[in-house]
Amino acid sequence: MKIVKAIQPISFVCAAMFLGLLALGVAGVTVAGVTFLDGAASAQSGGTVPGNSVGNISDSELWHRIRRGERGTVSLPDRQAGVMIQSEGDNWRAVRNGPVSFYGAWLMAMTLLVLLLFFLVRGRIRIESGLSGREVERFNGLERFTHWMTAGSFVVLGLSGLNMLYGRYVFIPLIGPETFSTLTYYGKLGHNFLGFAFMAGLVLIVLLWVRDNMPSRADWDWIKRGGGMFFLSVHPPAHKFNAGQKFIFWLTVLVGASISFSGISLMFPFTFEPFAGTFAVMNMIGFDLPTTLTSMQEMQLTQLWHTVLSMAMIAVILAHIYIGWIGMEGAYDAMGHGYVDENWAREHHSLWVAEMKQGGDQTGSGKGNA
Repeated sequence: MKIVKAIQPISFVCAAMFLGLLALGVAGVTVAGVTFLDGAASAQSGGTVPGNSVGNISDSELWHRIRRGERGTVSLPDRQAGVMIQSEGDNWRAVRNGPVSFYGAWLMAMTLLVLLLFFLVRGRIRIESGLSGREVERFNGLERFTHWMTAGSFVVLGLSGLNMLYGRYVFIPLIGPETFSTLTYYGKLGHNFLGFAFMAGLVLIVLLWVRDNMPSRADWDWIKRGGGMFFLSVHPPAHKFNAGQKFIFWLTVLVGASISFSGISLMFPFTFEPFAGTFAVMNMIGFDLPTTLTSMQEMQLTQLWHTVLSMAMIAVILAHIYIGWIGMEGAYDAMGHGYVDENWAREHHSLWVAEMKQGGDQTGSGKGNA
């Protein structure tokens, strides 16, 4: 009995070694068989297979086409799977991380530099006649809510978008990859959801102010005199919105609408394909743009368009923020609490004040009449 018990472990070890050797033998036979068969096939066909298809010999033309992004035939519902290598991704990355990022950074820097120089040279635009002590209502509660909803959402969208473009180069060395990853994750969530608040704000802006932002004869005079921004005691007449504010309005509405549409296209990928049709229309007036675009190429162009327009709009809105917050005395009050000093209104929007007096409009909260 003791001998049997002593032999049992040895027998288990022997059985395990036998099974292992058997497995290795099978694997060796299989590999040898494959090698043998492959060698036999090569001897019979010279390395090719019937039908002029590529066998185990490199075909430079085939790989050239694959690298170029040509699509093959697949049985899957997703025809995009027939593209083995999406070569346009290299071009998209080169443009995004190259000229778009480079010139975008310069645009932001130059905008801030120009605003700083303007402030140092011109200083803050003061109310030359001083405060009157009487205030007139500039914007009501709904108008201020619309402005701040649109402006607040745009600030978050702009900052989170710039973080996605430059954050890895700026923030990772400062706060580390883990914190940056968390910041970017929640920034992306905010970017997606607050985009709808920005779109709603655009709709309200159009409904509230489109009538007051139609071009008028006074706009040209305001432009010729630089809006009174560069010289003392120059106050060109203006209606409720001057030419500069009208420019901001239409830029916000039109560019904002395009940014919104491209943003929706990015949130719901491969749903919209706007560039092929747009290029076809542009070709009718002399352009020579490609009109056969894959869904992936449409997405890449959409992302670049979204980025370029956003950075251009950020640069313009920086100037708008400067004038409304720092550059002009009394301007912030209009959106801050809805009322402006009467002398400010007369210096910057004299035609609007005259229209209110002619229409008999009264100021709110017992703060005096225009």
